[in-house]
Amino acid sequence: MRQSYRDKRNRQARINKEKEMKNERRTNSDRREDARRKPYKMDEQGEYRMRRFGEQRRKGERRTEKTVGVSSAHPEEKEYEDIVYGRNAVLELLKSDKDINKIFVEKGEKHGSINEIIARAKENKVIVVEAEKSKLDLMAENNQGVVAVVPPFNYVEVEDILEYAEKKEEDPFIIILDGIEDPHNLGSIIRTAETAGVHGIIIPKRRTATVNSTVVKVSAGATTYMKIARVTNLNDTIQKLKDKGLWIIGTDGSAKTYYYNQDFKGPIAIIVGSEGFGMSKLVKENSDILVKIPMKGEITSLNASVSAGIVIYEAVKQRN
Repeated sequence: MRQSYRDKRNRQARINKEKEMKNERRTNSDRREDARRKPYKMDEQGEYRMRRFGEQRRKGERRTEKTVGVSSAHPEEKEYEDIVYGRNAVLELLKSDKDINKIFVEKGEKHGSINEIIARAKENKVIVVEAEKSKLDLMAENNQGVVAVVPPFNYVEVEDILEYAEKKEEDPFIIILDGIEDPHNLGSIIRTAETAGVHGIIIPKRRTATVNSTVVKVSAGATTYMKIARVTNLNDTIQKLKDKGLWIIGTDGSAKTYYYNQDFKGPIAIIVGSEGFGMSKLVKENSDILVKIPMKGEITSLNASVSAGIVIYEAVKQRN
């Protein structure tokens, strides 16, 4: 009898323990279920719309994948590198032989040059897609209602620039940019150089702005026509240009010669230094000639693009 009573008591204790474990598992499961349901709303039938939320989430993921060029450090800043935006820039692009993947135009009534853009796009058999203003604003600010998606900018070799000058039967006229980091300055310099008949621009691969959508917009489409080379070593390139017979003229505030007293005829390459520090020491030493712009006011420096424009057009005046 004692053994039977002990067995019965042990069996009951085991059953009670199993019940406690089962209740504990159910409690944990309910807690997880509540946490899982919390973000969702209950519909009119009393059911949680979990699948619908999942679909919205997947759509969001697809939108993220389609957003090209978003900075991982600043996900709220959406920057599209391989686009051209703004009416003048897109129109000049259409006039050139450059490839265009697609053009987005803002929905609604069309005015002014937008109609010309659409007409030229149809002539060139370029796809035109109407899009909401909000979508265009995500692609680029101040887009003026038009954004063109293009392949990455096609940089050239320094030899291509020299061959272009030779083809035109002109002495090479080149601009070298030493550390221009502001894309607005780069765009302005490209625009000025193109209007002045410069054969090409050389920039280093490091410590400089590259040709992106902002540069294209600021240049008003001049990047479409300007030959731009990126080089690994600026000083090696300067030496190669010297070997080709070019005179290297640097712009520096400490120079003794004013720019308007310098001879800019013949094959030349003009160097424009960075916004804050000017030319680097070695580039300065490798220059054949240094020139400066006179400063009469309290401010002793000019914007890099303004300085470039002054010297470039002095060369234009002398070379014509």
